[in-house]
Amino acid sequence: MASDIEWELYRAFLGVLREGSLSGSARALGVAQPTVGRHVAALEKALGLVLFTRSQTGLLPTEAAFALRPHAETMESTAAALERTASGLRGGAGSVAGTVRISVSEVVGVEVMPAIVADLAQRHPALKVELVLSNRVHDLLQREADIAVRMTAPRQEQLVARRIGAIELGLHAAPAYLARRGAPATLADLGNHALIGYDRPTPFVRQAAKALPGFTRDRFALRTDSDVAQLALIRAGAGIGVCQVPLAMRAPALVRVLPDAFAVRLDTWVTMHEDLRASPHCRIAFDALAAGLEDYTGGARSAP
Repeated sequence: MASDIEWELYRAFLGVLREGSLSGSARALGVAQPTVGRHVAALEKALGLVLFTRSQTGLLPTEAAFALRPHAETMESTAAALERTASGLRGGAGSVAGTVRISVSEVVGVEVMPAIVADLAQRHPALKVELVLSNRVHDLLQREADIAVRMTAPRQEQLVARRIGAIELGLHAAPAYLARRGAPATLADLGNHALIGYDRPTPFVRQAAKALPGFTRDRFALRTDSDVAQLALIRAGAGIGVCQVPLAMRAPALVRVLPDAFAVRLDTWVTMHEDLRASPHCRIAFDALAAGLEDYTGGARSAP
């Protein structure tokens, strides 16, 4: 087996995996379809493996392809991180230029990050920001992102972390909804209300649900796994749901219900790989993100 396989071959492999066809991969990668076909064939020859089989619906990955996928994606993340690091070095020593990739949950990314990023862009116009909105924890050690906002303390020694406070969750409803249906006085009263919640439970949801027995999927009149969609439904007056308290106080303001019966506090951390501590553009972005989120949570600042 060849030991000097070019990255472009793996890039084509990932493109076909994601798009399901040579033509789809070619469009996504911006290259000609025959080029993708040659790259996939060359990779199969170099590895001595069949990666795809043809079907009426396109190219189907083999078990070998699925086994190789995470390793190819790690290569992809590393290549992207290399380019981001190089973009910061091209501006010269001390220059705040380059690209930084930030991973945050979708609701924080939509509701909190825009103002932070806008201020950062105004102060450092040569800085480019890639904002990844996902509730999945991106691997900073594999450089899937440069900086991440997490609701759990990082345990890897190679990460720099700053605790920026705790975000409290509570039950909320729009004033219009409460005007129609009234406010629940006890947890038992929630049975007479339209509840907004998840569709598929995650480990975090299971943990949070312990603080509110009975707040289960079968009780929800409206179900979605999107935190942004849940917030929009609460604001629209569709029912009662869980919302971050700082967000609920923003216009249009929501009303908190049963605060003594349900309150969950999420310790929030900003983290990055320690190798990026000396990178001016990553450090500037880290500090700006931490400061903006500390203002949002009201947490006390502390240097990493």
